[in-house]
Amino acid sequence: MPAQRFADRIAELGLSPPQTGLLRVVAMRPGQSQQAIANQLGTPPSRLVALVDGLEQRDLIERRRNPDDRRHHALYLTEAGVRFMAQLAVIGKEHEDAMCAGLDPAERGQLLGLLSRIAVEQGLTPMVHPGYRAMAEQPD
Repeated sequence: MPAQRFADRIAELGLSPPQTGLLRVVAMRPGQSQQAIANQLGTPPSRLVALVDGLEQRDLIERRRNPDDRRHHALYLTEAGVRFMAQLAVIGKEHEDAMCAGLDPAERGQLLGLLSRIAVEQGLTPMVHPGYRAMAEQPD
C-alpha cells in the first residue's frame, strides 16, 4: 500500500496526508484565499478551516488579510513552514525513489507524462490528492 507507506513516513513529522496536501498547495501558490484552496481541493471550507487551524498552531502557515478583499484571508507559509517543506521534500523524494526503484530515469519521465495525461482526462486537479473529495462527501 503506497499511500499508507507515505502516510507512515510523514507521520514521523506529525503530519496527516490532508495536512501535507494543504501545505503543498500553499507552498506552490502562496496568497490564495482559504475559499479558493477549498475549491481546488474539492473540500468544504469548514473542513479546510480545521486543517488550517492545526497548521497555524504549529506555526507552519499563517493567515493574512487579503489586501484585495478584506473579507478573505490569504494563506502563506511561515519561515518555519518553508523549512518544514524542505524536510517534507526529502521524505517525498525518498518515497518516490522507493516507489519507482524498478524504473530508469527515462521510464520515470514517461510514467509521469502518462499519469499527467490521465489526470487531465479525468478532471483531477494537478498535485491534489483525490482523497480530498472523499472528505467533502463526509457529513459535517
